[in-house]
This record gives sequence, structure tokens and C-alpha cells, in this order.
Amino acid sequence: MRRRLEPLAVRPFGRLLGSYTLNELGDSIGLVALAVLVFDRTEAVAPTAGFFLAAKFLPALIAPALTAHLDRFELRRALPGLYVTEAAAFAGLALFASGDRFVLAPVLALGLIDGMLAITGRGLTRGAVAAVLQPRDLLGAGNALMNLGFAISSVFGAALGGLLIAEIGVSAALLVDAASFLIIAAVMAATRDLPSARAESDQERWLDRFRDGLAYARGSVRTRVLLTGQSLALICFTLVVPIEVIYAKESLGTTSAGFGVLLAAWGAGILLGSLLFLGLRNRSGFGLLLVSSGAVGLAYLGMASAQTLMVACLMSVIGGAGNGVQWIAVMTALQESTPPEYQARVSGLLESIGAAMPGVGFLVGAVIVELSSPRTAYTIAGAGVIVLVLVAACLRPAYQRGVRVGGGGPGGTESVALTPRRRPAAPSDGA
Repeated sequence: MRRRLEPLAVRPFGRLLGSYTLNELGDSIGLVALAVLVFDRTEAVAPTAGFFLAAKFLPALIAPALTAHLDRFELRRALPGLYVTEAAAFAGLALFASGDRFVLAPVLALGLIDGMLAITGRGLTRGAVAAVLQPRDLLGAGNALMNLGFAISSVFGAALGGLLIAEIGVSAALLVDAASFLIIAAVMAATRDLPSARAESDQERWLDRFRDGLAYARGSVRTRVLLTGQSLALICFTLVVPIEVIYAKESLGTTSAGFGVLLAAWGAGILLGSLLFLGLRNRSGFGLLLVSSGAVGLAYLGMASAQTLMVACLMSVIGGAGNGVQWIAVMTALQESTPPEYQARVSGLLESIGAAMPGVGFLVGAVIVELSSPRTAYTIAGAGVIVLVLVAACLRPAYQRGVRVGGGGPGGTESVALTPRRRPAAPSDGA
């Protein structure tokens, strides 16, 4: 346990962890507030799903270019600038949420801007954490702490978002969110020892590096299996995200505060899963993937039949715990099987998948609800996850043999020496 806390003694990791946690807290509050705003003002599934597409899917297509550009600037300038811009975006959203000023198009546009800035901020922060901790062999422990920060912010952010909406309204909740980003900007601007997050080569274009990383991912058996499997799993995991507010209000008959509690229950499960992972760190990574993914699938099936908020929240805790362990296991397996020169690009590829694949899930979920009901969406999502688990179980022997293939990296081979696991990162964002 002492080893797990060592990163806190390394400057400026503590401030990076704090800013990352506050950023996720603000995003959780904003997600609840904006989902309620769009659904309450439109009373339709399509605009609600459109908001999630604008705020989550489209930013994943734009953020890599912005990250590559800002990565050449000093973090003490880039991060505060990002957070101030996010604060301005939420202030604009608060304006459109007040009175009769609601207009869907600018709300979606501001959601797109905020989503793009949020992904870029996370990428730059992750790069800074790696630069600070990797030379001290503390990156795994630092990632675990960041995952706990994410889980805690998910729990309190969702619950706080629901309570703020119930007590002071959506517009005021968004202004509180804007203030949180200004606080983060001030903290980052006052941090003097942030590392310089620069591209590995000023002469190499980011597009060339991106293509080289894709070539490695295609040639590495384990990397290809993990990324493909996670892409399909994320579609199932996030299929229900844009309709959770509809599920809470129509299927369960609860309030905005109840919706926040439901999201907080999932975040509590992620926190529980993160803690459980610390005790399971010597188990098989692939086995953890199967068990944790299965827990998510069973939780969705349970939520499909839940008749009360309490039962739905219990299922959410189970699903969140599986979600938390599953993401750490995937990230750890990738880190352990990837050569150092490809670490950043493969991790970035997973982050991009984590941001883009939910868009497919959002579309599928919206179509299902339009044709049927939220309960049907949960049933299909849960069944899809269970099918993926069964297929993965059949592939497990080949995966564990670690077959060598050509074109995987330097020398045309794939490293096969693997052990346990380690590490987090947003789930789903939402997930």
C-alpha cells in the first residue's frame, strides 16, 4: 500500500491528479445537467441521443489533431487555456438553459467544443503523468490513483449534478460547473514544475506517427485482439448511455435527482471495482476481462427487469464494479505487451476507441428505444456482452500462447512476455 501512494510525493503529480479529478467531477455534473436539459426541453429521444453524439463521438474525431498541436506548447500555458475555454463553454450553456433561451443547435455546438477540449485535456494530463512518473517506475501506481480519482468524481459528480438541478436548476448547475474549470485553470497556471509535453520528434508529422502506430497494432496479435474486443464491448457497454435518463424517468418513474443517484451508483461500482483490482493484481488478466465483462452484461440484464430505483441502483453497482475492473485489465494488458516506443500511440489508440465507439452504441441505443423501449435496449446490451464473453473464452487459449507474427513492431515480431495487469482510465467516460 505504501508503494501505491508513492506517486503523491512526486511533484507535480499531486496537482495533476487533483486537476484530473476535478475535471472529471465537472464533466459528470455537466453530463447530468445537459442530458436533463435536452430531454426536458425536447421530450424526445433523437435530440437526447444527438447531444451524446455531439459531446462524445464527434470530439473523438477532432481531438487527436488538437492534442498533436498543443503537445508542442508548455503545459503551463496549454492546460490553463483549455480549462478556461471549457469554463466559457459551460457559461454559454448556462445561458441557453435559462428561461426561454433554449436553442438545440448552439447547445449541441457548445457540447461538441467542450467534449473536444475534455479529451485533449485528458490526453495532455496523461502525457504529463507519464513523463513525471515513468522514470521513477511509478506509472502503474499513479494510474491506479488516477482511476480512483475518476471513480470518486463519477460517484459525487453524478449525485451532485442531480441534487444541484433539483435545488437550484439546470442553469445554475452549469455555472457551478464553469467555476470548477476556472479553479482547475488557476491551479495549473500556478504549477511551476509541469514537464514540457512535446512530440518525440519535432520533424516527424503526427499523421506519420499515427500510421506507424496503426501498423504495429495490426501486426501484434494480442494488441489486435484487445483493441477489437474492446471496441465491440464498448458498443454494448454504451448502448444504454443516451437513454439512461429516459429509462430513469419513464421506465422507473423517478426524478432528476433519482437519475443522478442511478449514475452515482454506477460510479460507486467503478470505485469498488478499482479497489478490488488492487487485491486481484496477481490474477490472470484475460480471466479478469471475462469475469468483469460478464458482470456488466448480467447487470444490464438485471436493470432491464428492475421495477424500482433501488434494484436498478444495485445492478448499477455490480455493473460499475465490472466496468472498473474491465477497463484496468484492458489497459494493463496493452501496457505489458507493448514495446516502450509504441506505448503512447497504442494507449492513445485505446483512448480514441474509448471516445469514438460509444457513438456507435449511442446510435444503436437510440434506434432501439425509438422502435421499442429502454428495457429492450438494456436487454440487447446485456445479451451482447454475454455473447462477447463466450467468444472471448473460446479465443483465450490462442491469446495466452502469445503467437509471434510479422510486422508487429521493431524486427517484425511481437513481444510475448506478459504477466499480470494494472491501470485505469475512463470508462466510459461514461461507461
